[in-house]
Amino acid sequence: MADETTTTTTAAAPADLSNWRQSPHNHWAFHNVSRIVPTENIAKDPGAVSALPSSPMSLDGFSLPMSDAAALDLAGFLQLSATDAMVVMLGGKLVYETYANGTTAHTPHIIMSASKSILGLMTGILEARGDLDVGRLVSDYVPEIAATAYRGATLRDLIDMRTGVRLDEAQQRAYEIASNWDPAPEGVSLGLHDFLANLPTSDRSHGGPFAYISANSDLMGWVIEQATGRSFAALVSELLWKPMGAESPAYITVDAAGAPRCTGGLCATARDFARIGQLVLDGGVRAGRPVIPKAWLDDMATGGDPAAWRDGEWGQAFSFISPNMRYRSGWYGVDDAPKHIFAMGIHGQNLFVDKTCGLVVAKLSSQASRIDYRALPLTHRAFPEIRRCLTGLAA
Repeated sequence: MADETTTTTTAAAPADLSNWRQSPHNHWAFHNVSRIVPTENIAKDPGAVSALPSSPMSLDGFSLPMSDAAALDLAGFLQLSATDAMVVMLGGKLVYETYANGTTAHTPHIIMSASKSILGLMTGILEARGDLDVGRLVSDYVPEIAATAYRGATLRDLIDMRTGVRLDEAQQRAYEIASNWDPAPEGVSLGLHDFLANLPTSDRSHGGPFAYISANSDLMGWVIEQATGRSFAALVSELLWKPMGAESPAYITVDAAGAPRCTGGLCATARDFARIGQLVLDGGVRAGRPVIPKAWLDDMATGGDPAAWRDGEWGQAFSFISPNMRYRSGWYGVDDAPKHIFAMGIHGQNLFVDKTCGLVVAKLSSQASRIDYRALPLTHRAFPEIRRCLTGLAA
């Protein structure tokens, strides 16, 4: 067993649909999502679980200098960033794991917008199978959106967050209700497909600067289901979860009509989240069998338009991570040392992949705020510090 620690805290009363993303309820809710929101199961293959060889390593030297307080040790960082689980792999081995707030090694936890990164991997798998062509128009697959703001957008625009779609306050509220994550007003029946098919047309062009629109990813989920005639959850199980050797089943939230919340509803254990990172690091191959096309992963690691990111809505805001970043197929790329890619979701969900030194860090959290402006930069400082502790390599 790796250096596994478990911390418990006093749990809040079980959450409901009205408060499950609010503190303190989210400490319980984020690993009990299926008890609050309808979900669809993502099955594993019990006979093909990928082992996580254990080789415990110490992170006792971990230290994050703080300008307004003493340096944080690892325990202080984990507590400040409301960490529910963290799994660290180096060279394909499990070197450290820790759990808190009722989350365990076998507890699926919501990964929020890191779901977009899984969606990106699935898009690459399906394109290689001939089910999709990311250069084609979205309306070729979902004719229902041909007369909406998505008219003229390509699948690549969706997964790279480069559509011209923008949601005003009323549309954003309608989208949230359609997702089935909030209580619907009495008499309102609205699903994701209804919402997407009724967005008014716009004169904004597609393919421009990065603009983070979560509805893009839910539309991509609709495209996938239309193109294949199968549910997204079933495809993830068959083409990713089982082939990669997931240890536990996962699940994804669905709207009232059963449409998947591909933008943020996937729930998985920290260990299987780390397995995703390891599979990416290994070039998409598990036990000699290709699972994710290497060419897709290479493009994910090096592709994307740095100018689209730099000129987009987060280019300046994320400059504390690096001024040299990209966004490609649902993954963020950092071109400064230590060069790496990462998946990220609100309330503190992170998956870091550093191919140079073979490091994967999966971190699941229940931070009080959607964006914790103290924990976010600390987490991105913690990753190279973990790298230094384990490998001796400084940024």
